Amino acid sequence: MAALGTGTTTTRITLDPRLLDLLRRRLPEVATDTIAAITDEVPSYAGAFGGPMGENVENAVQMALAGFLRLAARGRVVDQAQPLSPALEGAYALGRGEARSGRSADALLSAYRVGARVAWRELAETAVDAGVPADMLADFAELVFAYIDELSAASVAGHADELETSGRVRQGYLDRLASGILRGDPADALVAAAERADWTPPKTLTVVIAPNAQVRPVQGLLDPRTLASVGDLASLADGLGVLLVPDVGGRARTRLMEALAGRSAVAGPSRPWLQAGSSYARALRALELRDEIDEDATYDTEEHLADLVLAADREAVADLRAQVLAPLDGLRPATRQKLGETLRAWLLHQGRRDDVAAALFVHPQTVRYRMGQLRELYGDRLDDPATVRDLTIALA
Repeated sequence: MAALGTGTTTTRITLDPRLLDLLRRRLPEVATDTIAAITDEVPSYAGAFGGPMGENVENAVQMALAGFLRLAARGRVVDQAQPLSPALEGAYALGRGEARSGRSADALLSAYRVGARVAWRELAETAVDAGVPADMLADFAELVFAYIDELSAASVAGHADELETSGRVRQGYLDRLASGILRGDPADALVAAAERADWTPPKTLTVVIAPNAQVRPVQGLLDPRTLASVGDLASLADGLGVLLVPDVGGRARTRLMEALAGRSAVAGPSRPWLQAGSSYARALRALELRDEIDEDATYDTEEHLADLVLAADREAVADLRAQVLAPLDGLRPATRQKLGETLRAWLLHQGRRDDVAAALFVHPQTVRYRMGQLRELYGDRLDDPATVRDLTIALA
């Protein structure tokens, strides 16, 4: 059989007008039996055709079969030079409607197969009872199934078009939602955007910044609600994208970091989904800090909080360092460096001389001598908690 739109026609036959009349009278019964068989044999359609909807579908089946008989009366199934018949247009619309209802194309094709079998069996019984010769019955069968092929192809095309259209529309809503969250849009605007996108908000979101090439592969490993934004953020360097990952606190974060291993990603903290913009802000700061060390490393901000605190205001840290190390300003550079290193180790090891010596690879007596020098320079300030705090921050 030729496909729709190829410019050719199918096999010609001539049916007795009396047979056509008999077939037309059987259409209501055939339509009822077809619907019953579909709902019984195709699980996706069980209970789907009750009430007014069932009546509408039966009418649609009758219309499709009547369209076939009209074409068969002219001796062919479809005149390919003519526009789509109403039956084919109806089949296309049916496909779009089935996609909107959530049923798959496989379920739709199964329904067509069952319907074709039932319709052919009952129409063939009428034809045999009317004395149709075997050769004409074979041609009639060919015409029936060619027509069903045309209808099913139109429905599948409608199903695919609906999925593509609705998928693009929803993806656009999801993209705008992701951008709004990262910008920190007002809560009411974000809630409305989530509803438009048919997106169920999680309790928390964690922002991950990764190379564009890694965004979609990683997204496929995560919660289906994970949002993505690629190439839409002015605050982000070219070549980088963002994932907003739902509910990855505790052990789930460990699994997230395992999924990100080797992908040059930076993971921000988990935040309530309406406040996930703060996770993005921290991930951006961490990205800059990470790049100073190793731009290819995967970086978990939860493991570098102190570094992020110190990097939050670099000028303030530099000013604090200059202020608290002022007592060393008059020393020779080499002496200043040694005493500064000793003071840092003394602070970090809480004054334990042997630990300080091990950290500096020197003898404990050397540590004792240097600390004596530092106490001469700082006096009682080394016992002042505020001074110890400032020195710890400055030398961290």
